[in-house]
Amino acid sequence: MTAPLLSMRGIVKSFPGVQALRGVDLDLHAGEVLALLGENGAGKSTLMKVLGGAHLPDAGSLLLDGRTTAFRSPQEARAAGIAVIHQEFNLVPGLTATENIFLGQEASRAGFVPRADERRKAAELFRRLGAELDLDAPCSRLTTAQQQLVEIARALARDARVIVMDEPTAALTSREVDRLFEIVRDLRSRGIAVVWISHRLDEIFALADRVVVLRDGRNVGARPIAGLGRTELIELMVGRELADEYPRRTAAPGLPRLVVKGLSRGRAVRDVSFTVRAGEILALAGLVGAGRTETLRLLFGADCRDSGEIVLDGRRLDIRSPRDAIAAGMGLLTEDRKLQGLVLGQSIRENFSLPNLAALSRLGMVDGRREREAFGRHVDRLRMKVPDQEQRARNLSGGNQQKVVLAKWLERDCEVLFFDEPTRGIDVGARHEIYLLMNDLAARGKAIVMVSSELPEVLGMADRILVMHDGRITGEIDNGPHVTQEQVMRLAMA
Repeated sequence: MTAPLLSMRGIVKSFPGVQALRGVDLDLHAGEVLALLGENGAGKSTLMKVLGGAHLPDAGSLLLDGRTTAFRSPQEARAAGIAVIHQEFNLVPGLTATENIFLGQEASRAGFVPRADERRKAAELFRRLGAELDLDAPCSRLTTAQQQLVEIARALARDARVIVMDEPTAALTSREVDRLFEIVRDLRSRGIAVVWISHRLDEIFALADRVVVLRDGRNVGARPIAGLGRTELIELMVGRELADEYPRRTAAPGLPRLVVKGLSRGRAVRDVSFTVRAGEILALAGLVGAGRTETLRLLFGADCRDSGEIVLDGRRLDIRSPRDAIAAGMGLLTEDRKLQGLVLGQSIRENFSLPNLAALSRLGMVDGRREREAFGRHVDRLRMKVPDQEQRARNLSGGNQQKVVLAKWLERDCEVLFFDEPTRGIDVGARHEIYLLMNDLAARGKAIVMVSSELPEVLGMADRILVMHDGRITGEIDNGPHVTQEQVMRLAMA
């Protein structure tokens, strides 16, 4: 094999109370797709921030084309051909695609920016990517997939030799994912190196040439993807054997608990009716825009329904707000934990307490000792990796953020739990822990409604599957060993 385009040697990085990287080595070759894997908090993002110039390492070296270098800022990294596309895109919403692509590197003439030249170059970049979009539309009006294309075009405009993509498919449809794969393969054929960070193992086996696995801030393995098995890769990531990726249980659902009749809201949700029994995990499946999340939001009172009846344990509920739903014994693990599930600027202790203030208070004042003890029990139970309870929610990994959201609903001992994309952006080890928790809640007689865009997860966890299309339920499947993804997709596209 040829010499690496880029090498990182002995990278060390610490933050107050956290040793993020412990002497990490990484090689990256021109024209390869390298999958960077590991559990949440393993050090992947920190390592890429060192590569991208956002963090200075405490120790270690970086070699580009065999020459030792150091990036003291993102600008220096970009000038050297390193582009990092974060999960949250770094675009100015009010500017057009063309303006975002050339922002910061405008070639002015006599004090004027030649917009026509920039527009022509932008059109050529998108032609190379095999994509078409409105170059004059503000980026706020572009889809997630189109915004991602703008980020890639911007990297190409700066002659990037290394492109890092962090969870690039998290918010894309299956068709958009396929198109992104085509683009990445084309970049690889041109000699551009791509670092692909994802928790979706199917993507890794479909796209990557090699994998590097981090665990607890260390490089624990670099392997070619050829000949690497899924079980071996999972065990390398979590450092232990997982008996079953989707831990199954013997389901014995009891009496009906949640009964929904004729739930409707415009064209988003149309005459949806179903029943969830005690101890049952019911999955809502379907394509993006089918109405799954909208259904959960209506049940939880986050949106107002036009019509419909909600009955819990034989009692008809008048749910007009999330406060009503919480009081009735419901909890919602939201699709977007950062925007809807957490107050990122507050501590994780304060986030945990928000729906539990009455139970944690005495004489109208929060009992700090009771609050800390209650949260501490869930920190241990959910195996959260947190330095202390005062840690700001925004500073946690995705998996630990999800566990904080789970903890606040577990403390309320909700009877009905809505899990909307419960493992999105979460590593395989944390996923397994959430699956075990869901099984434990079902075994205690809770009623669980799960929304997931990952069909293997739906088939691995649900007792029954309701498939939605265009706001309606188009079919029901009793899950079992012979149910296939193709059966679900046929109903989802009805």
